[in-house]
This record gives sequence, C-alpha cells and structure tokens, in this order.
Amino acid sequence: MSDFLVDLGQNATARQIVRTLGLPIPMPQKLRRAKGPWEARPLQDQDVLVSASHGGELQDAIATALASAGANPWIVGEPAEAAAYVGPGEAYGRPPTTLARGEVSDDVSPHAILFDATDMRTPAELRALYDLFHGWLPRLRRCGRVLILGRPPVGARTPAAAAAAAALSGFARSVAKEVGAKGATAQAIYVERGADDRLAPLLTFLLSERSAFISGQIFHVGRAVKVTDAPKPVLPLEGKVALVTGAARGIGKATARLLAAEGAHVVVLDRPEDDGPASQTAREIGGSVLLVDVSAEDAPETIASALAESHGGVDIVVHNAGVTRDKTLAKMSPQQWDLTVGVNLSAVVAMTEALLDGPFRDGGRIVCLSSIAGIAGNFGQTNYAASKAGIIGYVEALAPSVAKRGITVNAIAPGFIETRLTDAIPPINREVIRRMSNLSQGGLPQDIAEVVTFLASPGSVGVTGSVIRVCGGNYVGA
Repeated sequence: MSDFLVDLGQNATARQIVRTLGLPIPMPQKLRRAKGPWEARPLQDQDVLVSASHGGELQDAIATALASAGANPWIVGEPAEAAAYVGPGEAYGRPPTTLARGEVSDDVSPHAILFDATDMRTPAELRALYDLFHGWLPRLRRCGRVLILGRPPVGARTPAAAAAAAALSGFARSVAKEVGAKGATAQAIYVERGADDRLAPLLTFLLSERSAFISGQIFHVGRAVKVTDAPKPVLPLEGKVALVTGAARGIGKATARLLAAEGAHVVVLDRPEDDGPASQTAREIGGSVLLVDVSAEDAPETIASALAESHGGVDIVVHNAGVTRDKTLAKMSPQQWDLTVGVNLSAVVAMTEALLDGPFRDGGRIVCLSSIAGIAGNFGQTNYAASKAGIIGYVEALAPSVAKRGITVNAIAPGFIETRLTDAIPPINREVIRRMSNLSQGGLPQDIAEVVTFLASPGSVGVTGSVIRVCGGNYVGA
C-alpha cells in the first residue's frame, strides 16, 4: 500500500508549506533503495568522510573497503593519517583528500561519515565524536550513512576503555534519531580483535542503498566462524542451493527473488494449498518448488530427503514461514497457542536439526525471521511474541556449536513492513505505527530480503549469533 505522506514529501512545494505553517505533520524522506543485483562498485563516486581517534586500528580495512567499492575518501586529520588510503587509492583510482581537524569544507556534502574509535582509552576521548559530528553532521546528504566503529566493551583493556566503547552504541542510536528525518541512518559496529579482515563486506553493505531500512543498530564482527569461501562482490551465491520457507508471498517471495538474482538456486517451500503462488514464484526465478506443511510431524525428514535427493544438499536455509493467531491470553484457545508456537518455533528447531544432521553443507548460512514483538512483546500476541523470542534464544545458542563447520546463524527482527497482512490493520493504527521510527515510515519486503541476502553471502562470515532489527529504528524495544 502506498504511504501518502512519503509520496507527498517528494513535492518540494508541499514540504515548504508544511514547514512555513509549522504543521505537526511528518514529511518522510523517500528512501533510496538498490535496484538490480549486487554491483562491483556499490559506492561509485560517493564521498565518504573518515576520522579516527589516535589514528584508529581499522584504517587499513576501511581504506581497502572504500576504494574497492568505488568511494572517494576524505580524511579528517593530519596528512600522515591518510597514509593507509594512498595504496588502495592508487590501485582503484581513489586518492584520499585530507582535511584538517575542525575544518568543514563547502566542497563536500558526504554520503557517509565514518569514525574509527577503536583506539579510545578513556571517556574524555569521546569529545572527538562531538568535534567531528558537530560540524559535519548537518552536511550529511539525504539518505546518507553514519558508522561508528569500535572494539567490544567486553574484553576491553581497562574499565575506562570499556566505558568509552560502550558509549559508542548510545551515541550511534541517538545520531540515528537525529538524521532519520532526511532518510539517513546510523549504526555502530564492534569489531573483535583479530577480525579486522572480516569487516569490509559488512561495511560496504551498511554504506550501500541495500541497508535503507536499518537504523540505530549495533553490529558485532567476530572471528569464531571458520572461513570456507572468499567474499565475492557480484553473484556471491553462484552455485549455492537456498531453501526459503513461506516463499509464496510477501517477504518470502521477495527473498527468493533476491537470492536467485545473486546466483542461488532457490527451493520455494510453502504449504500444499499454496501450490499456485509457490509454483509461480519458482517459475519466475528459475527455482524449484517444495510443498510441505512445516508443522507436520514428518516435515523435517521430508524436507531433508528432498534436498538431498533433488539438489545434493543445501547451503542456505531461510526460516521465513510464520503465522499469527492474535488474542488476549484469557481468550486464546489451546489450538491458537499450539499452532503459533508450533509453526514459528518448534518447526524451525526440528527442521534445522534434521538439516544439520543431513544435507546441510559446511560453510552454510541459516537465517531465521524473528520480530520486534519477540524483543518488546505485544498486546494480544503472547503466543507470537513467545515464539519469536524463542527464535532469538535458539540462534544465540546454536551459532557457537556450528561455527567450526563454517556455518553462521542469525536472526532478523522486522518492524512494520508494508505487506498484505499490514494492509489489514485499521488505517489510523497503521498511520501511527508507520511514524514510530527514525525514518517515519514502514519498510518494504525488499528491505528484509536485502539483509537476508547479505547474511546468506560468504562475506557475512564475521556476523553470527546476531539479531538484526530491520525496523527503521522503531521506538518499540531496544
């Protein structure tokens, strides 16, 4: 369904009238989303401002990532601090430009601002964040990006360093709220020592248009998972087999399309009664169809056998299938409870265990759909919220146990996504929910599919056991 205020906001005259009259009407910025499959240079000709405390420990990784993605680096600091960018700049034709600290140049309105805080040792050094962003944040472009990078607070060398590191998350979340009106986003990334070489794919993804509806999130890059495949900038899933449950419609269908666009052979799984739309999706993307009710007792064995016999195994599993049966607890029937928990959680656990014991290949990726309801709870959704919180617990517990096989396990918690299900929400409720985020609008199925595709790629090896909220920075929950 079209969002009237987002569409209206594209009219410069309307925006000016609203500002002039001082009307309390949000005018959301229409988000720029990627079109087509992954590109070799997703940041082509984009200006990216970079600064660091004490030089920063991630400058080599950042320099290589920006240059290879086609960005123009602007380094705030002493000329010596741009040294890491000279080599990659020469290789990719992206030489760095140096700006003095405290200087705000009219020559650049950056697409993104990066701050490397990996060397911060005390809370007093947080002043460097203020010094950079006070002058530069107003110059951030519409639909721009802010990334704050640091080391995890846990394991910091001193309690003071841990305090400074933890402060980065609050800063990033607050910046996300300040820049949301212009369609821009902000995130924090904590990079474990020894995992610097795993940062680039996540960095590029978050700076690109594929992360349009992720805002105010905290990412962790670690080294626990064994590397089995090198990251690829284009067709990263070529030769992979992907299973997407609930793929006949909505988020599942969008996911199946994007995975196929990146080279995967997608097995479209849905209920037998959805044979028509499931088969149509499979035909559109050159995939296969598998009709199984995931809540059936023999579903795990049936699915595992089909993947082994027809495809020789599976590399990517996306647990998207889900149901809602909303009632207050006093009015909820046992059947409504059992169905919701059974489909949303029990089936995920049973199917995953059967696949890991059978056709799931080493180096694979498991992505589970949770919900912000599983984080914050929701009125009339005790069954649904319990099942989605259970998904989070399952992902966090499973990830370490499969890391040696090179397998990552992550969850995505969508916020308000514009689908046929949300179209059924009363208009006034829908309007309120849309505006309860940094970006003052709902997301699209594509937004979830983009994150699934990144998590399914070899370049996501540093991210596991994580819950990524794709909610535009919704105020509900943490």
